[in-house]
Amino acid sequence: MNGTVTAGLDGSPESAAAAEWAAREALLRGVPLRLVHAREKEPHLVQAPFVGVETQHEWAGGIPDEAVAALRERHPELEITADEVTGRPAEVLQDIARTGELLVLGSRGLGGVAGFLVGSVALATVAHATRPTVLVRAGTAEGDGHRAGGDGESATAPPYREVVLGLDLTQPSAEVIRFAFEAAGRRSTRLRVVHSYRLPPAETWGSRPSAGAYPPTTADIVPSAADFSRYEERALTAALARWRADFPRVEVAEQTGVGAAAHHLTEASAEASLVVVGRRIRRSPLGTHIGSVAHAVLHHSVAPVAVVPHD
Repeated sequence: MNGTVTAGLDGSPESAAAAEWAAREALLRGVPLRLVHAREKEPHLVQAPFVGVETQHEWAGGIPDEAVAALRERHPELEITADEVTGRPAEVLQDIARTGELLVLGSRGLGGVAGFLVGSVALATVAHATRPTVLVRAGTAEGDGHRAGGDGESATAPPYREVVLGLDLTQPSAEVIRFAFEAAGRRSTRLRVVHSYRLPPAETWGSRPSAGAYPPTTADIVPSAADFSRYEERALTAALARWRADFPRVEVAEQTGVGAAAHHLTEASAEASLVVVGRRIRRSPLGTHIGSVAHAVLHHSVAPVAVVPHD
């Protein structure tokens, strides 16, 4: 693995937003930024469905010098390289995603409850990537992810909005948790850990759960919904104890709630600089999958979304 942040750049507004976000992330990590333009052998084959004809012709010969120069002007302290790679964009980006620290791609904002459109290239890349991939919505301004100043902000408030982590206590992944803690640490901001669960049917209420068991079985169900909720809160606190010790400077906010995980994460994304979710790597003849929660969050999160693959 090389120490670079890579952004896919194809002339579309969403890829421009991704490249800008990637530049700021590379600065936070202290690594170079690599811009990659992946194109088919035939220039008339279009991989970016929202790019106009004039832009297609402009980018047929590679990344325009103006695009690179603009990023270098905004970030003079950042080492930036630009490459053109010939091949099917999804395959090219999947190969790139295996080598760098982070791959950043764009997603188009549709507005309102419709959320965001994640193209087939981005979805295929996320589904096959073995390293973290971030999707950034179009229209992301340079200041997105930062707190807006004003009379209501404390002078000691961190410059970045919080990082949000979606955590599944049935399958907690060290890779996903570490990524989120490190992201919050780089931004000197709070990490909000969101864990959702579903209450069992009321008729199954019974005795208290066995010590250390998660999740409680039907035979071990707690007496009431309130007791069950307290049990989930304690389980989340226990799961994060080691990580709090490893990252003592990261403030952690724990959030548990009943219902769909994607719903809670989408709500939390409104005040986030980054949302982190996991994707279990499935090696099966039926192909790879993103997972229902990650898929929903990718389409509806207001903030950029990092998908971290794990075993």
